[in-house]
Amino acid sequence: MSQATLAEKSGVSRRMLVAIEAGEKNVSLTTLDRVAEALNVAFSDLIQAPDARDPSRINEVAWAGKIPGSKAVLLSKATATREVEQWEWCLQPGEIYPSQPDAEGWSEQIYVFEGCLTLMLGDTPHEIAAGEFYMFASNQPHAYRNDGPVAARFVRNVVI
Repeated sequence: MSQATLAEKSGVSRRMLVAIEAGEKNVSLTTLDRVAEALNVAFSDLIQAPDARDPSRINEVAWAGKIPGSKAVLLSKATATREVEQWEWCLQPGEIYPSQPDAEGWSEQIYVFEGCLTLMLGDTPHEIAAGEFYMFASNQPHAYRNDGPVAARFVRNVVI
């Protein structure tokens, strides 16, 4: 598709498209959404590195502000058949939450923003430190555990 056609289909100026393509412009997320829609691709497909080994794990800066440190990072994507639940969790030191396996096709996305969370998948522990995220199929026995000295705070998305 030519830049002129893309500009017409997306409502984004050709000049802006040239700047985006050259990496010269910090573009709004809304503008990227419009370009993705015009190209008939998902927003995440538009910004994901082309050589990504795991297509569900994006971990790309999608927006950077004018002030250093201001940014939006798209961490991951998952296909949902019905809905996505977003949960905020806090586990105090020594706390454990055992979970039953979910239905086939369900998955979870965990992002730890304080402390360290131990995610048990079966008998295998996975430590997720602050600033890290982890995704897994939740149709298996799993548990959330805080083995650390401070509260573990995390966001849990359940993809149904």
